[in-house]
Amino acid sequence: MKPTNTDPRILSIAAEVAKSPEQNVPIILLNLKEIINSTPIGSSELKKIKQDIYCYDLIQYCLLVLSQDCSRIQGGWSTISQLTQILSHCCVGLEPGEDAEEFYSELLPSAAEKFLVLGRRLQSCFINAAKGEEKDELLHVFQIVTDSLFWLLGGHVQLVQKVLQSDHFLHLLQTDDVQIGSTVMTMLQNILHINRAKRTKILLNLNRQKEEEDQRLQLQLQRQRAMRLSRELRLSMLEIVHPGQVEKHNQELEEKSALIIQKHWKGYRERKNFQQQKPSLMEYKAAVTLQRAVLKFLAKCRKKKKLFTPWQGLQGLTDARRVELKEQVDDYVRRHPSSQMSDVASKELHAQAQERLQHYFMGRALEERAQQHREALMAQISTNIEQLIRAPSLKEAEGREPELFISRSRPVAAKAKQAHLTTLKHIQAPWWKKLGEEPGEEIDVPKDELSVELGSLFIGGTKPP
Repeated sequence: MKPTNTDPRILSIAAEVAKSPEQNVPIILLNLKEIINSTPIGSSELKKIKQDIYCYDLIQYCLLVLSQDCSRIQGGWSTISQLTQILSHCCVGLEPGEDAEEFYSELLPSAAEKFLVLGRRLQSCFINAAKGEEKDELLHVFQIVTDSLFWLLGGHVQLVQKVLQSDHFLHLLQTDDVQIGSTVMTMLQNILHINRAKRTKILLNLNRQKEEEDQRLQLQLQRQRAMRLSRELRLSMLEIVHPGQVEKHNQELEEKSALIIQKHWKGYRERKNFQQQKPSLMEYKAAVTLQRAVLKFLAKCRKKKKLFTPWQGLQGLTDARRVELKEQVDDYVRRHPSSQMSDVASKELHAQAQERLQHYFMGRALEERAQQHREALMAQISTNIEQLIRAPSLKEAEGREPELFISRSRPVAAKAKQAHLTTLKHIQAPWWKKLGEEPGEEIDVPKDELSVELGSLFIGGTKPP
């Protein structure tokens, strides 16, 4: 039975193979390689393509071509190597369906045998070849054939035993050529690795089955043990309970058991009902969501319609409406009378307001000037403090640096001069005059000396005499 929804490219290739002469069939079959390579590996589409190729007997055509003589095939060994790749890729991962027995018992062993026969032919041609280029090409084709065979064995491990027991494979192992022997030994190692992996997989499956069986037996034993314990408990309870209370005890146990069964049954029934009602609940929620969205959309549309509606003007007032509004105004005026004030009182109030405003502005001007004066003094003090901090010691002072620290305020200069003279007199006085003095006591300085000394002192804002 032919599959449905077949890829048109495969149908075209099958039709060309059926109509074309025998010598053109290998070249037509090479188009399958492009189809296989263009499909993602492991995808369902690739599986479908492989099934279509098998159902339209294109794999059988590949086997027939591999049985022919190389000299009769267009493209020679290059075409044969590509056909082996196509055949191995199509056979691995293929699900034959109804023809599974024929596929596994006839087609796969035949394909493996064809690969081994091709290997022997290539081995003979390689040994008999005289040119180095021809040998390199034959060795490359031989490696492709062995790789295709290994790919086929990797997908169908049951063929490993038949390949290892084949006479063709033994003949390949008995070669005297180093390159051919190396390739064959590499393939043999890979095959043995596959066989070892197969055995490991079988052992893992057996161990898993054994573990599952052990778990099943343990569960069965646990159930039996639980039942036995339950029965023993019931028997012990029957021994303890008075014979007249046995029936009552059994009735209580039955009621408890019935309650447990009912609880589990009701839970199961409610869960089942919920699962049955779940689609309708989802539909209800979806309907509510849709209605909410539609109502919001309609409200937005109405709002936009109101915003963009042209202004139609005010409606005219009727005589009755005018009379009604006039009555409302008169009633409001009557209930809220306005306070009346004479012109004289209004002028006096205005004059008082002007006087207070003028007084406020005058005081504000004085405050601003005082604030400016304070800010100027603070700036001057900050400058003096900064100069004092940066002032050098007396030993390091040179030139006009001391003049920078002369105060421009006459009271400050006088106080500083007085303190200086006091210190000098105290230092120059004899010791017997210092006996009755307390530390920190001020010494009177005559005003004449102070004024004379201040005459030559520079005061800021004045000119020297």
